Amino acid sequence: MEQIKNKPWHKNWLGRILIIIGVFILIILTAFIFLIIDIIRHPQNKKISNNITANEPNQKIAEGGDNYWFGSANPEITIVEFSDFACPYCEQSYSKIRQISLKYKNEVKLIYRDFPLRQAYSIDLAMAGRCAGEQGLFWLMHDKLFQNQGVNTADELIKLANQIGADINKFTGCLNGKKYAFAIQKDIADAEKLEVSGTPTWFVNGNKIEGDLPLDLWEEIINMR
Repeated sequence: MEQIKNKPWHKNWLGRILIIIGVFILIILTAFIFLIIDIIRHPQNKKISNNITANEPNQKIAEGGDNYWFGSANPEITIVEFSDFACPYCEQSYSKIRQISLKYKNEVKLIYRDFPLRQAYSIDLAMAGRCAGEQGLFWLMHDKLFQNQGVNTADELIKLANQIGADINKFTGCLNGKKYAFAIQKDIADAEKLEVSGTPTWFVNGNKIEGDLPLDLWEEIINMR
């Protein structure tokens, strides 16, 4: 007598449906995991509003007074960065924000402000930037400090100043005399008013954004205008 053989479970209609459901659930779980990872890595990305409207009180404090900037003198978007030359996340950010600022130089104004709290020598680095700045070399020193992160002695800073063509006597006198200590403290005080707790922190038309942002997100922010 011929025996009726049962089909393997995965070959009958119920088994196939279960397989399809299982694959679908796996896809959903995978997408969810990637979403969670993205939120953990870039939590600030989820906080950005769908349009950039000026937050006047924050914007006024963030822009401060006499600070270094480049871009448009009549911008649609003003980006203020509170940064620390010793901060690794700021180092990761600087080339991206520079790229964005150059690409949208007719629409964007980038203002740099010091928030040198990461290392004991962070204030010395901020001072070096400003001492180069009084000779019209701030952005060159800005780039040098990030490209040579870890430099922290006066001799090393003087060497960098020499590389960008600064008058070394003027630079050394400024650095040793802590000429811009008050200006740096003003930046720190304004950052504290704005409840800045880390670097880099950005104010885009007065709206606060924290952390190192990917380039595509900066593009999205600029194109919200």
